[in-house]
Formats: sequence, structure tokens, C-alpha cells
Amino acid sequence: MRDLRALPKAHLHVHLESTVRPDTVRELGGEPGPEGVFRTFREFADQRAQVRGLLRTADHFRRVALEFCADEAAQGTRYAEVTFTAAAHGERVGQPGMPLQAVLDGLAEGRARHGIECRVLLDHSRRRPVERLRRTYELALRHDEVIGIGLAGDESHPLAPFAGVLDEARQAGLHLVHHAGESAGAASIREALDVGHAERLGHGIRVLDDDLLVAEVRERGIPLEVCPTSNVLLGLVPSLADHPLPRLRAAGLAVTVNTDGETALADEYARLRDVHGFTDADLAALARAGIDASFAPDPLKSALRAGVDAWLEQPA
Repeated sequence: MRDLRALPKAHLHVHLESTVRPDTVRELGGEPGPEGVFRTFREFADQRAQVRGLLRTADHFRRVALEFCADEAAQGTRYAEVTFTAAAHGERVGQPGMPLQAVLDGLAEGRARHGIECRVLLDHSRRRPVERLRRTYELALRHDEVIGIGLAGDESHPLAPFAGVLDEARQAGLHLVHHAGESAGAASIREALDVGHAERLGHGIRVLDDDLLVAEVRERGIPLEVCPTSNVLLGLVPSLADHPLPRLRAAGLAVTVNTDGETALADEYARLRDVHGFTDADLAALARAGIDASFAPDPLKSALRAGVDAWLEQPA
């Protein structure tokens, strides 16, 4: 079997705050989260909020971004679109622009040290005010490295109140990517597409609840950012063996493999090999799907695709 760490990969759904190393959490005065399945989505969100609260200075934000680059590069990630909740951090520390600038500085240093290209997506909790999404949008416009924004968090809260800001962001040329079809059903996906102008779906696994929606998502070529291990840890899927990823692929949908920040990307690919019997050709196809679904520049996409082909041509 080929080394999955050597397979060039794009990582499209990963929250920076979920990737903070356990040792870094301890050094900053916290305790890493419990291992195993969370009992509720709220428990998961509360634990992540505790980690976010440890990040207070520019050095903290720069450090976790640099460590993210090192860890991703070791997994064979060559391009990442990392999600960061910039406006909320800025409000919390009383410096609106500092957290994002520090993260961008860390990612730039990570590129120089580890050869990984990163862009940033800024997210906003559906439970938070529209005014904060507007601040998120305004932050995104200040930095070329920020390529889009999106709604995240508890999908039981509607996306509709944010429609005006999302319309403006779309007109300004920002990409729109929303969490949908994770903890809520197909209706959340419909709202993300129709109201939120989603170009990709964060998770999207509940699309299978609606055959007509499956057909539309397939025909429109809307990629899914699927995070199997995260879905199990959050109790949304009973086990990896029960995960719908193979059924999503069988339905002809554009499926990409991601971690949500809950595991390592090469390990996620390895679990598909071990649990679902995916061949190296299958895994290479998933890597290509991630590259194709990314917002990376075309020359970088071409180089990454060539790397995937080279990996597959090597003797197993």
C-alpha cells in the first residue's frame, strides 16, 4: 500500500481552533478535550469555546497557525483552506483586526518553512448577531488571503437573517461556503443553496434524505466537504462503518475528504482504506476531487493533480 502521507491533498474543511495541539492547550493554561464521542453538539461547541478563550495575544494566534502548517504538511496537505472565527476573537480580545492578521502572519511563516499554501475562510455562528457577520465580511475584504465567508454552528438557527450580508459578499467576489446537512436535515442544505448561494457544502451528508436534492446537487456540481471521523465524534453517525460517504459517492456527488480539525488528514484517508476497503485509485480520486473543489489558483491545481498522478504511478 502506498504511503498516504505522500499523497498530495487539499484540505477544505478544517477549523483552526480545533487543530490546536494538546501540548499547546496545556501551555496556554487549558486542558485538551475528552477523547471519544461527544454527548451533544452543545458539549462539543462548549469545549471548543474553552480552547478559543485561551488565545489572547498575537503570539498565540501566530503560533497556532504556524503549528497548523507544520502538522498539515506532515500529513501530505499541500493546500488548505482553513476556517477561522476572526470577528468573534477580535471582539473578545478588544482588537478587531489583530487575531486575523496574526493568523495570516503565522500561515505565511508556515508557507516559508513547510511549503504549504493556505487560504482563509472566515466563519460566523448562526446563533450570533447579523452585525458580527458584517464585521466578518468587512475583515475578509481587507486581506487577499481571505477568500470567503460562511455560516457555521447550530443548523437549527436559520440562515435567512444573514441574507443581505451574504448577497453583498457574493457581489464583492467572496466565495460562500456554509455548514449544512450536518446536524440538520435536507432543508438546511436547501437554505444554504438558495439563500446563502453556497458554492460548497460544509458536511452536507444529510443530502441523502431528499432524492430531488441529491439530483440537484449532483447536476450543479456542488462539492461536499465530508468529515467522517468528526461526524462520529459528534454522535451524528454511529460508526465509521455506517458513514454515508460511500453512498454519497455512489450517488454521483462530488465528495471531498476533510477532518473538521478533529483528526489528521492522512489518517482520515487511511480509515477509508481500512474500514471501507477503498483502493489507492479510490483514494487518489478523492484527493483529486478535493483539489478540483478548492478555490486554489489553476496553476496550483494542475501541479497538485500531477502530484496525485505521480503518487498513483509509483509501485505500491
